[in-house]
Amino acid sequence: MKSTPPPIKLAHRAVGVMFCANGILYASWVSRIPAARDALAIGEKKLGLVLLGAAIGALLAFRVAGRLIARFSSRTVTWVAASALCFALPLLGFMTSVVTLTMTLVLVGAASGLMDVGMNAHGVEVEKRLGRPIFSSLHGIFSLGGLVGAALGALVAGHGISMRTHLVAVSAALLAVVLHGGRRLLREDMPVRVEVSAEEAEEHARTARLSGRTLEPSPSARSEATTALLGLGAIAFCSSLGEGAMADWTGIYLQDVLHSTAGIAALGYAAYSLAMLTGRFAGDRITARLGEQRVVRTAGLFVTIGLSCALAIPVRLFFFAGVIATGLGLSVLVPVVFRAAGRLPGLAPGAALARIATLSYGGFLIGPPAIGFLAEHFSLRIGLASIVVLASGIVIFSRAAAPRELPAPTATPLPQRQ
Repeated sequence: MKSTPPPIKLAHRAVGVMFCANGILYASWVSRIPAARDALAIGEKKLGLVLLGAAIGALLAFRVAGRLIARFSSRTVTWVAASALCFALPLLGFMTSVVTLTMTLVLVGAASGLMDVGMNAHGVEVEKRLGRPIFSSLHGIFSLGGLVGAALGALVAGHGISMRTHLVAVSAALLAVVLHGGRRLLREDMPVRVEVSAEEAEEHARTARLSGRTLEPSPSARSEATTALLGLGAIAFCSSLGEGAMADWTGIYLQDVLHSTAGIAALGYAAYSLAMLTGRFAGDRITARLGEQRVVRTAGLFVTIGLSCALAIPVRLFFFAGVIATGLGLSVLVPVVFRAAGRLPGLAPGAALARIATLSYGGFLIGPPAIGFLAEHFSLRIGLASIVVLASGIVIFSRAAAPRELPAPTATPLPQRQ
């Protein structure tokens, strides 16, 4: 019976702590956005422009994250970025103008973006060495952290505690957590424990005796990996667009189209969030049983069929059932895509994950306003129906999530010393 080395178990817990901390920090700020708006006495239009600062910072970070991970390791990038985020976030409570708040949000977005790519890249490495899927539950832990951060934000805001005090206290507590947890992250030079048969061991020994040669992925392998990365990027974009759109427009659809009360409308987002959380914590077991490609295809069908029924039948019960099916389907897609991108042969995990993160984040940003545009010019039902079309595309691109191994690597002679 295989036993997991203690350092790997500790690394698994540590990367989970990073995901949770990221979720708490993000939700802590989001829960105090109304307070920041009131403090600066600005309207919704100007607030929207201010909030773009975080998006700009994250997108800039995604451009350099892959190179930083390749040079310094995912462990270092995650640890440093998490610490930087804990230092940057409290500054938001001290900003007294639109310009300084926007500039600080760029800094916060950059630290959060680097942490995002770093911890996902580290999660890929930990998952490889554990030998079982953990990615979906890691993203579930992030969602759980978001719920904790949002609940805490609502609690302290309700008791009249200032945004400055709130963000300083949360960031200080989490700084201590990430500094301690970062020490447990996996070191890239840690030996990998792999059990092989006697025949495989002999073959490895025979290969090792071929001095002057290294194995590199063939050009065809790199080409196939690049094509797969494009497909995975399309899945990430479509699923994240759906996530953002469903989060923002579910309640409005219930209230404006199905004529529900404000309380019932709020339950729509609650049902969607609960389905997302449930799906992510169950996702690893489902992926281990079905495999990545079948999970992506099934998830796409869940969204396509569930949301189609919800929009076609103007009954609240059917809409709630469709929302739950959509949440369950969308919940597993991004974790599976990140896992698959980080394991593509011939591509550096950090660089691949940075590209996926860029497309995923882009979809999340574009989704809500795109649905709003369609709702304004046509109807909200047609706007949400666009998610059905994207989900159909996810089914088509599901082959990109299939596991890949290095096919027929070519032997490249090392340069001989003169």
